[in-house]
Amino acid sequence: MSVVNKLTLQQLSERTGVPERSIRFYIQKGLLPRPLGVRRGASYHEAHLADLLRIRQWQEAGLSLDAIGDLLQARTQAPLPPSRPGAIEVRSHLVIADGLELVVAPERAQLTQTQVRRLFRAVQAAYDDIADEADAES
Repeated sequence: MSVVNKLTLQQLSERTGVPERSIRFYIQKGLLPRPLGVRRGASYHEAHLADLLRIRQWQEAGLSLDAIGDLLQARTQAPLPPSRPGAIEVRSHLVIADGLELVVAPERAQLTQTQVRRLFRAVQAAYDDIADEADAES
């Protein structure tokens, strides 16, 4: 790998405004790749800089580190192939009300369990609003 612009940990921290300790933590959590080399000889490159700026931007937008990890992982995972006849897939059937279900394939939708729960609550709240309007009209 040819590294055009090598940075030290301190330089990376200064250019991004992210403390060195946080950068080490992100590497430990797998949010950032390990530097090239070890200890004092370790160097970072433009990809580290871009990822770190993206992480900081997502954090400022209110995303948790787990959600950021999911976004970064989705970028590196191959897309799922389309469903084919005879395939076995997991589906979550979430009951909104009698006769109304939300069916989700979390892997295909690329949703975490937390996101599925948020989606369920949003759909349930929308249904409750519609039901309340119908009750008010009658």
